[in-house]
Amino acid sequence: MTVGRASVELSGDVGSVRPMMRQRPCSRPSCGAPAVATLTYVYADSTAVLGPLATHAEPHCYDLCEHHASRLTAPRGWAMVRLQPDPEALKPSTSELAALADLVRGVATPAAEGDSTHAPGTRGHLRLLPNP
Repeated sequence: MTVGRASVELSGDVGSVRPMMRQRPCSRPSCGAPAVATLTYVYADSTAVLGPLATHAEPHCYDLCEHHASRLTAPRGWAMVRLQPDPEALKPSTSELAALADLVRGVATPAAEGDSTHAPGTRGHLRLLPNP
């Protein structure tokens, strides 16, 4: 069943409704292909900007499939800007992953004996409350 633009899947249990995650379709009429790019017009600069798919749908932007995004041209007298991010730049770097792992290890290890920065029975910002 479709409610607005969201799909809802009904299971055998009465009253059990769970939303289904669905890709956004292309904004072009009669095209049901999944969108891969977002088109935005900057009217003040007479510029059409085609970039990666936006994280959520915007009312004044157009989501386009691969076919329509590759064939898109700007109106006469307008500039066309195609933003294509570097796939390697989108991946987390090893230094970021190592820093995150060190942070998690530091929170998980108990405070050192004789450490004056933490009171006994505490771990950083956490406190151990006695059982009443």
